Amino acid sequence: MQNILPLFPVTPAHYLILSVVLFGIGTAGVLMRRNVFVVLMSIEIMLNAANLAFVVFARLKGDSTGQVMVLFVIALAAAEVCVGLAIVMVLFRQKRSVDVDLFSGLRG
Repeated sequence: MQNILPLFPVTPAHYLILSVVLFGIGTAGVLMRRNVFVVLMSIEIMLNAANLAFVVFARLKGDSTGQVMVLFVIALAAAEVCVGLAIVMVLFRQKRSVDVDLFSGLRG
């Protein structure tokens, strides 16, 4: 069987472009959506985009610092989901909605 090289090899720049696109999608979701769950998922997309960039730069640099940072970001994302969902559950019990606009009245 012949070794067929792809016409367009995937380079680290492609991964960084994907990371920027994912971060942009996450930012748009946070800024445009009014559902709390969609906002939380958009934040997760942004964190995963940062993880992808960390891994790419660690691969380019040749050390494991990026992978260590990814582990910290994953731990941060897990904590964010736990705290965020707990807050959403409490607020849903009070307001009977997950609309972000209804929660803006809770500011001090």
